Amino acid sequence: MSDNPSEADVSRGAKAVIVVPDLGGATARDSEARLDEATGLAEAIGIVVVDRLYFRVRAAKAATLLGAGQVEAIATAVAQSGAELLIVDAAITPIQQRNLETATKAKVIDRTGLILEIFGERAATSEGRLQVELAHLDYQAGRLVRSWTHLERQRGGFGFLGGPGETQIEADRRLIRDRIAKLKRELDQVARTRGLHRARRQKAPWPVIALVGYTNAGKSTLFNRLTNASVMAENLLFATLDPTMREIPLPGFDKAILSDTVGFISDLPTQLVAAFRATLEEVLSADLIIHVRDIAHPDSEAQRADVEQVLAEIGLVSGPGEGGAPRIEAWNKVDLLAADQRERVEAEAARKEQVVPISALTGEGVDRLLLAAAERLRAGSKLRRLTLPAGDGEALAWLHANAEVVEQRHSGMETELQVRISDENWSRFQSLQRAL
Repeated sequence: MSDNPSEADVSRGAKAVIVVPDLGGATARDSEARLDEATGLAEAIGIVVVDRLYFRVRAAKAATLLGAGQVEAIATAVAQSGAELLIVDAAITPIQQRNLETATKAKVIDRTGLILEIFGERAATSEGRLQVELAHLDYQAGRLVRSWTHLERQRGGFGFLGGPGETQIEADRRLIRDRIAKLKRELDQVARTRGLHRARRQKAPWPVIALVGYTNAGKSTLFNRLTNASVMAENLLFATLDPTMREIPLPGFDKAILSDTVGFISDLPTQLVAAFRATLEEVLSADLIIHVRDIAHPDSEAQRADVEQVLAEIGLVSGPGEGGAPRIEAWNKVDLLAADQRERVEAEAARKEQVVPISALTGEGVDRLLLAAAERLRAGSKLRRLTLPAGDGEALAWLHANAEVVEQRHSGMETELQVRISDENWSRFQSLQRAL
C-alpha cells in the first residue's frame, strides 16, 4: 500500500459507475453475471460501486466505443451518483478513454487497467511484482496518459486510481524502455531458476498436480482442504496470485505435489498472459491438471472455454493424440445447486469421463477426486518384471508406494517382482536406482 494515506483512501474508497458493453462476442454470456463479475473486480480493490449499466453495442464507435445516447446516459448516471470513476468492462483505446473522460467528467479505466491494478495490489512475491509491473508498463507504453511515479516508489497497485493527474507527468519513453528491459532480464533469471527447480522435481519420485480454473472457482479452497494449508481463499476475484506448492497424500503413491495457480478470467489482458508465462509453465510441467469449475455459475461453460483458451496460449494442448498432461474436471460448488439442478449435474458428470462433482467447502466428493487423480496418473501403466537385491528395502517401499506390486517372490539374495507401473514412474524409479 502507499505511504500516502490520502492516496490510498482515494483508491480504495472511490465511488464508481460500472459500464458493461455487450459487443456481441463469440461466446454468449449472462448479462447479470457479467455485471456481477465487473462489480467483483472493482470491489476486489475496495472501489465502491454506486451504479451498474449494461448496453448492447451494435457497432463500436471509434471515438467513444458506445453510441452517443449511451454516453449521455452514462454521464447522467455519473453526475447523479457523484461517482469519480467510470469503469468500462471492455478494452478501450486511449482516444476512447480520453473522450469518455471529457463527456462524463470522471476518471475512466478499462477492464485491462482494472485487472492490472488488482494484480499490482495482490502480488506478494518479488517475482509477482516484477511480472505485474512489466505487464503494466507494456499496457501503458502506448497510452501516455498516466503518471509514471510508481517507478520510484513502493505501493500496492500501480497508480490508475490515485496519485497525480494525467496532465502532471508525461511518460519518458526511454525510462519506460530501460525499465522494461531491466524487468525482462530479472524475469529471465527467475525463469531459469524456476526451470532448475522444476528439473529437480521431475527427478523426484512424486507426481505434480496443478489446479487451474477461472478466478473464484474455488481452487484455493480445494487446495486448503487437500493440504491443510491456509492459502487466501475468500469470495474475491484473484484471491490467489502467486503460485503455491504443497505435498499431499495420494492413494497408491508415496505422495504428490499440489500446485495452486493464478485464476484465469475472460479477456485476460495479453500483457498478463505474457508476463505470467514463467509462472504458468508450472502447469506445463505437471503430470496431471485438475480444472476446477464453478458448476453453479450461470456462465460455467463459457468460463471453461476461457480457461482452455489461456492454456492453449501458453502452449498447453489437450485432447486425444494432442499430448500434454491428462486432465480431470472438478465440478465444484455442487452444494450451491438446487436439488433438481444438482440431479442434472450429477447425471451429466456420470456420462462424462474424468469429471468429478465436488464441494471444496464441505469436502463432499473430494475423496473421489483423489481416487480419480490417482487412477489417471496410473493410466497407461505397464507390467514389468524386475529383480532387486533382497536387502534393498528402500526401492521395494518406493515400488509399493508408486506402483501396483502384482507379484513378489524371494529367491536367495534377490527379490523378484512383477509390477504395474506408468512410464513416468518407471523413469523415476530408474533415476533413483542410478542415484543410489
